[in-house]
Order: sequence, then structure tokens, then C-alpha cells
Amino acid sequence: MKLVQITVGIVATILTLVILLFVGLGEPNRMAAEEASQLGKSIEEGALLFGEYCKPCHGPQAKGIEGLCPPLNDQYFFTGRLKDVGYPGSLRDYVKSTIAGGRLVSTRPNLYAGSMPPWAQDFGGPLRPDQINNLTDFVINFEKTAGQEMGMPTPTPEANDPVSRGKAIVLGKGTCAACHKIEGTAAAGVLGPELSKIGSIAETRVAGQSAADYIKESIVNPSAFLSPGFADNLMTKTFGQTLTADEINDMVTYLSTLK
Repeated sequence: MKLVQITVGIVATILTLVILLFVGLGEPNRMAAEEASQLGKSIEEGALLFGEYCKPCHGPQAKGIEGLCPPLNDQYFFTGRLKDVGYPGSLRDYVKSTIAGGRLVSTRPNLYAGSMPPWAQDFGGPLRPDQINNLTDFVINFEKTAGQEMGMPTPTPEANDPVSRGKAIVLGKGTCAACHKIEGTAAAGVLGPELSKIGSIAETRVAGQSAADYIKESIVNPSAFLSPGFADNLMTKTFGQTLTADEINDMVTYLSTLK
């Protein structure tokens, strides 16, 4: 009887060791698959955050907006950017720290006039540490396909509706949502005054001036009217050159409806 028990014990021990060995051999693959899964989820979350907070300045395809903000989805960003700015760390650290702390002064003012607010809660921004990591993963993920098109939609305006066209420009080419909050539409803006009721505010801001004229002047000559609490030179002064007269008029039409 004792011999049987000993034999069973030995067999059970051997089977346990075999199972542990089998599981151990497969553990690296399992961990790699889990890591890839977690990274994929992080990139997906980062894509959503990019669409809400970053697209207005860096463009729907992350290819930048001429005169305002540089592209992130191009080869130079991955092959030459760190060298040009003299950053000693990794590209991931550079991206993460830039997203978190922002950049209030352009490093290439001759090419891009736009500034970038801090997005991390530690610096007064709206994003948690995990969301900063999500955005970082999303940007770094461009490296394999830098320069290619991504499946990120842009607003499609109705051709015969100036309000629809204006809204598309405000959220896209005009990049207003990068600096201005618009209730129900753009929640990212933190640098400039809220525009949720600009149509009503503009009606009474300057005596004898229509809301449309006030809004238009504010777009093409931002220094003309400064909202209380906001300094001059926060807004690019090149919209009169980078946008057509029709585009500006459509923007004015849309913004005038915000009341």
C-alpha cells in the first residue's frame, strides 16, 4: 500500500513538473501577446484623445497645418527631430514630456507660429497620466507608417450651407478648437476665451459694430480686441493670409450662430 502511495506521489510530482515546464515555456509568448494587446488598447485610446485634443492643430492625419503646427506623422519627426533640438533622451520621452508640459513658444517660429498648451493635470491641463501615455503610444505608433494616410475622418460640410462650411473650417483648417472651447463641439481649448456664446457676446462688445464685423476683425487682426484675462500674441495673426476671404466669411457666419 505504501509502495502504491509512493508511486502515485512520484507520478503526480512528475506530472506537476511537466505541466509547470509546459506553462513556463509558453509564458514568454503569453506575456508578449498580452503586452501587444495592452499596447493596442492604449493606441486606440490615444487615437480618440488625439481626435479630441490634438487634431485641431496637428491636422486630422497628424500631418500638421501649414504655418501653425508641425506634422507628427512624417519621417523627419522620427529620424531628425531629436538631433535638431538636441534632446538627449529617447523619442518616447521627448513626445511624452512635450505633451505633458506643452510648448508655449514655437521652436521653429519661421515655420510654425502656433503654441501648445500643457495637457497633463500636473501642469494644469485636463489629461490624466494614463491618457498622456495613451497619446504618447499613439504618436510613437506613426513610426512604422510615417507619412501614410490614416483613417481619421475630417468634417464634411454641406456645400450650400455656410454655417456647415464655417463649422468645418473652425474645427479643421482654422484650428480654433485648439485654443477655444466651444460647448458641445470642442472641449480642448484652454489658451483662448470660450467661444460657446461668441455670437451674443460680439453683439455688445463694441458699440456701433455688428457681431459679424467684430468676429471677422478678431480673426484677421487678433490684437484689435483682447478679452479680459488674455494677453496679446496668443493667437496667430496669419489667418488673413492662410484662409481665403470666403473661408473667413463662412467662419464668421458659423461663429455668429453661437449664442
